[in-house]
Amino acid sequence: MTRAAIDSLLGPLAPLGPDGWIVGGGLRDALLGRTVADVDLAVSADAKELAHRLAKAHGATRFPLSDAFGAWRVRGGRLPFTVDLTPVQGGSLQQDLARRDLTVNALALPLTGGELIDNHNGLADLRARSLRIVAPTVLRDDPVRLVRLARLACQLGFDIEPQTRLRARMDAGELGRSAPERVAEELRRITRQPDAWRGVETLDDLGVLGVIVPELEEGRGLEQTPYHHKDVLGHTLEVVRHVCELRADPGDIFRGAGPRIAADLAEPLADDLTRGDALVFSALFHDMAKAETYAVTPEGRATFFQHDRRGAELADTWCRRYRTSTRFRDVVVVCVRRHLALGFMVHRQPLSLREIDRYLRSTAPAQVELMLLSVADRLATDGPRTTPPQIQRHLAVARQIAEWYVTLAERGPVRTLVNGAELAELLQRESGRWIAELLDALREEQVVGLVRTRAQAERFARAWADTHPAA
Repeated sequence: MTRAAIDSLLGPLAPLGPDGWIVGGGLRDALLGRTVADVDLAVSADAKELAHRLAKAHGATRFPLSDAFGAWRVRGGRLPFTVDLTPVQGGSLQQDLARRDLTVNALALPLTGGELIDNHNGLADLRARSLRIVAPTVLRDDPVRLVRLARLACQLGFDIEPQTRLRARMDAGELGRSAPERVAEELRRITRQPDAWRGVETLDDLGVLGVIVPELEEGRGLEQTPYHHKDVLGHTLEVVRHVCELRADPGDIFRGAGPRIAADLAEPLADDLTRGDALVFSALFHDMAKAETYAVTPEGRATFFQHDRRGAELADTWCRRYRTSTRFRDVVVVCVRRHLALGFMVHRQPLSLREIDRYLRSTAPAQVELMLLSVADRLATDGPRTTPPQIQRHLAVARQIAEWYVTLAERGPVRTLVNGAELAELLQRESGRWIAELLDALREEQVVGLVRTRAQAERFARAWADTHPAA
């Protein structure tokens, strides 16, 4: 670590005096030359008092994090990073470091700027870009560390040391006793990584993915139709990879629509995730019901009828079990339920604007997510029955829909030419569900350009009423 990196950590913490050490991921990232957003401190004095001192010096905010551990957080003001202060655990710094998960996280730098404390050869593992557990029991002591191990391997681009990998596989089943919220948070941190697919594949390699989503494990070894080149689980992992690649560069497939798609994917969704982050979950879940719906026809062909519908139900259950937000759950469920829809449109060429508009409305609020998911699903379906023209036709339809999506979005919301009350008066009908149906039909006529004025809207309404008797 350079002198500048040391000073960037120690300088803002000078008001604390000598009563503590910088530990954990912030120190690790500084040693690697990475941007530091969060700094963990192990302190020997009163954490509450030290938090007050630091907050006052920087005009920052302080608040308690944990009654059990006496931890406090300070952030904002002039602080360049968030600071968590936790009393030394286990009675001494040596015991505190021995309780940590990985050797690269078991380093300590005194607030006085003295020598780096390295009791577990963490510096050597940093240089080797290797993740090694501090002790054989650390994963079993806190099984969420299993997910964190996969996340750090993805985030840092490190290898997992062979004995650590073996221990993780042995302890994978322990994850089931962890709080779902903590597991979900580590999963979210994986999906925020540009190459999140590596983190997901590492979870599978460690035997953890099937504990988190048992339905995926049931797809291991489950063969599909000749249009697929991998089993259900292998296909799912490949879809996740393609989704991450498309998220990084949607213009590669969607061309002129790429910038708008990229902007939409960058929008915040919920649970501290963007729409693009949440899309990784949708890709992971999209075929989760295939094992349950698997059947074989008399001719010996594998089928998975209604796996989209059943998958949406399973995804909804998963989200509730892991206590995600309603908004996140709604988007993921729509993606799983509708992930086949675009593929069906490939067989209905040429597509009219009316058909495209209906598709886009049926996939709201996840139109963009479903375009990417459908393309990723198709790219990951490359069996002996699949031909390049089939894939290209699918991509062409997806591009056409994406182009119209951008065009319609740029036009803005369709302006209502006549409202529900006016329609009821015009047609001399009592209010009812028919109003919504007629307004919907009118909107579609406006989209395709057949109704442009109020007079045209009224003529359309009268004609519509002639074929739609009042209930």
